[in-house]
Amino acid sequence: MSTTELIGEFEELYGCEPEGVWAAPGRVNLIGEYTDFNDGFVMPLALPHTARVAVARRTDGLLRLHSGDIDAGVTELRIADLAPQPGGGWWTYPAGVVWALLEAGHEAVAGGADVHLRSTVPTGAGLSSSAAIEVSVGLALADLYELPLDRPRLALLCQRAENAFVGVPTGIMDQTASACCEAGHALHLDTRDLSRRQVPFDPAAQGLELLVVDTRVQHALGDGAYAERREGCEEGARQLGVHRLRDVPYEELPAFLGKLSDERVLRYVRHVVSDNHRVTRVAERLDAGDLRGLGPILTEGHASLRDDLRVSCAELDLVVASAVAAGALGARMTGGGFGGSAVVLVESAAATAVTAAVVAALAEAGHQAPRVFPASPSRGAHRVS
Repeated sequence: MSTTELIGEFEELYGCEPEGVWAAPGRVNLIGEYTDFNDGFVMPLALPHTARVAVARRTDGLLRLHSGDIDAGVTELRIADLAPQPGGGWWTYPAGVVWALLEAGHEAVAGGADVHLRSTVPTGAGLSSSAAIEVSVGLALADLYELPLDRPRLALLCQRAENAFVGVPTGIMDQTASACCEAGHALHLDTRDLSRRQVPFDPAAQGLELLVVDTRVQHALGDGAYAERREGCEEGARQLGVHRLRDVPYEELPAFLGKLSDERVLRYVRHVVSDNHRVTRVAERLDAGDLRGLGPILTEGHASLRDDLRVSCAELDLVVASAVAAGALGARMTGGGFGGSAVVLVESAAATAVTAAVVAALAEAGHQAPRVFPASPSRGAHRVS
C-alpha cells in the first residue's frame, strides 16, 4: 500500500488529514541469541518490512487506534485511564507507548492522538513486528509533540511499554534495532551499556544473499520456555558468582562450567557465553570484509541453540540442515525459537536452488510451505511524509 493510500484510509476513518506518516522496520538477528538479558552482545539488522503509522494530534485526551491489517474497528481509549493490560490485543502495543511516555514525564502526549496502522512485518515469525509498531508510534509522537528523545531513549521507552504494559519480557535488542539500524549495516549492540556500532554488511556487494525462511509455525512450548531459560541463566550467574553471564570470560569457560552441577544450567551458560563470543567473531569477519566467513559461525550457533539451549524445533532444524546440504554457506534459527524463522547465507547464484531444496525438504516431512525472502539491511525508523 502506498503512503497516499494510507493517508486516504486515515482521512476516511477520522475525517481529517494526518499530520504525517512514520515507519519503523522489523528486524532479523544475524547472531547473538538469548544474550541480551545476560548483558551480552547482539547483532541485528533492519528489514525492509515496516510498520507505518499515519498520526494526528488531539486535544481532548482521547487515543484512537486502528489497524488496517485487523478487522477490529477503532479502539478508543481515554489516556488518563491507561493502565497495563497484559494479554490484551494489538492495541496494547501503541497504547503502551503512550503510557510509557507519560510515565517518563512527557505529559504533552496527554492531549491524545488518532493513529492508523499498516504493517508488512510478518507476525509470529520472530521478526519483531511488535517493536516496529511501538517504535513507529513512539517516533511519531516524539516528532509531533517535540519531545526531547534521542533514538536509544525512545527504544528504552518502547521496551518499557512492551515489558510493563503488554506484559512481554523482551530485552532491548528489538526496539533498538528498529529505532537505530542503518541501511547497509548490521548493528553491533552492547546490551549492558547500550553502546552501539554500525558494522558494514552488504551481502549483495559480495555476490551473496541473506535469506529469511519463515517456517510459519509457532509451537506453544515457546510461551513459558523463554522465561524458564531466563531464570536458568540468572541461576547460572548466581552459582558462578557473577552479575550476569556476560562476565564469564570465554577463554575461561571450561573452568567456570566445572563449577556447575546442574546439567540444565550448565548448558544454558555454555550457550550464552559461546554465543556472546560468536557475535565478536562475526564482527571481526565483517570488519575484515569476509562475509563468507560468517557461514560456519551461523551454523555453529544453530547447533548451540538446538543442543544447549534447546529452543529449536523440527522445522527449524530441517531448514538449517537442508540449506547447508544444498550448498548454503551457513544457517541458523533466529529469534526466540520453537518456530519462527531461520537465516540462511548463500551465494546469490545458489539462492534459488537452496530455496527449492528447503521448500522440498519441508514438504516431504509434511510441514507447511515456508515464506522465503532476502533480508536486505535497511534503514531504521524514519518520517515518511
